[in-house]
Amino acid sequence: MTDATTKILKFKGDNMEFKTRVKTESDMDAWESSEAYDDYIGFIAAMNRSVYAIPLNKTLTQSNVISQLLNILNTIDDWITEVEPLKESCRFGNKAFSTFYNLLKTRLPEVLCKELSSVDQQNIIELTAYIVDSFGNPTRIDYGTGHEMSFCMFLCGLYKVDVLKQSDSKATVNVLFSRYLEIVRRCQLRYQMEPAGSHGAWSLDDYQFVPFIWGSAQLIENPDLNPNLFVDEKCVQQFKSKYMFLGCIDFIMQVKKGLFHEHSNQLWNISGVQSWNKINEGLIKMYKKEVLGKFPIIQHVPFGNLFKFKPCINKKPFATPSVMKTPAQSLLEKLKKTNQS
Repeated sequence: MTDATTKILKFKGDNMEFKTRVKTESDMDAWESSEAYDDYIGFIAAMNRSVYAIPLNKTLTQSNVISQLLNILNTIDDWITEVEPLKESCRFGNKAFSTFYNLLKTRLPEVLCKELSSVDQQNIIELTAYIVDSFGNPTRIDYGTGHEMSFCMFLCGLYKVDVLKQSDSKATVNVLFSRYLEIVRRCQLRYQMEPAGSHGAWSLDDYQFVPFIWGSAQLIENPDLNPNLFVDEKCVQQFKSKYMFLGCIDFIMQVKKGLFHEHSNQLWNISGVQSWNKINEGLIKMYKKEVLGKFPIIQHVPFGNLFKFKPCINKKPFATPSVMKTPAQSLLEKLKKTNQS
């Protein structure tokens, strides 16, 4: 992460420092057994369950806070419009992204303080750091699953401080996260952002992973769209606005040339799985291994008050759709209790 997130801040009360904790490969075990890890994967599972068979075009009742957060994202999109790409040739990303990133750093703190007035300053600092970092790296001008994770931590943090409620879970995915995807894709194209890592390592396409998880949950028990159809261009065009997974495939088809099985072999292989349920379960396991289990990603994640880097005493049950034992509501309630304790 960047200077905005690595700055050490000592909090009053619990003397918790907001900083990176995973310094070497040997620290990964501590991360995977931490409260932060348990809260984060619990959030991914809770949101996953909330959009089970819920397409993007299903009408949802939006709370005032969802509307407020959507307005924040729309404002960020306006800032992208404000910052034109540089006209000179850029081999590794357009340096105008750094200008946009500086706007995020300077403007977002005030916006969040105003819109999240019920949240104390300590948590505002962390939430701001997570959302600022979720749009990419201003030095390398790249974007990857670590930045995507930062946005998910921002959303999870909003549940932990009781800004978002259980009733907001569907809209968290289908409205807020979906809008975030539109914005980062615009950044990737407008500023010619590089995939983080080695040509999109630790992602299913060059940039993302989580929308494939939650997108596959939307398709569970879908009688009309078998997994083998998502590589069919006509099918993609028909359903790209309805299902997040198909929207991801559409973006790949826009930015990559050639045969799908050659440029996206991993996704091509997934199309051979028999059910969306199995795909969803497999993607969550893969995410834990290929993203949350990778030192090059987690070394940049800061921990503090919202995500505590200390051993998790009572791990929350982790469940996939076919064996869901803990409903999304109880997982979200536990996230709140963790932050309050």
